[in-house]
Amino acid sequence: MRKIKSNFFISLDGVVESPDQWHFPYFDDEMGAAVGAGFATADALLMGRVLYNEWAAYWPEHADEPFGDVMNSIKKYVVSNSLQAAEWQNSEIISGDVAQKLTDIKAQDGGDIAMSGSPTTVRWLLREGLLDELNLLVHPIVVGDGLARLFPPDEPRIPSSYGAHKPSRPAC
Repeated sequence: MRKIKSNFFISLDGVVESPDQWHFPYFDDEMGAAVGAGFATADALLMGRVLYNEWAAYWPEHADEPFGDVMNSIKKYVVSNSLQAAEWQNSEIISGDVAQKLTDIKAQDGGDIAMSGSPTTVRWLLREGLLDELNLLVHPIVVGDGLARLFPPDEPRIPSSYGAHKPSRPAC
């Protein structure tokens, strides 16, 4: 069974929006290896409409950049009930009963489905019990107001689907 794995650059105060504005001073080879590992088992991407629109406008024109060929050729699933067309190469819109459609996609043969960004979609996936991994690359910075957080203060409690797997206590 395929897994949906989300990867975020995140600040100490929980900001995940616009990492291009704050994360580059902290990006190094070790973080690059972590990003690569996050995509190593994936053969598809999952994203929301906002990220799709940003990336679909950027990557086709920057195929010669690192990851450009990967981003353009990989299968892309876009969660949206408002997007009418997905013109970017290998893109498919997922709408209607999104939870069932993603459950069906996860049951297909193939690699994992990676995410990078799309906090609204990630919160929804968590509430639906569809997100299998949430990987956070924490940056030693407090970004402050003005950008979206992974879990804003008004977000309702999202219980862990891993509740049955309580961490063990070390033997003393």
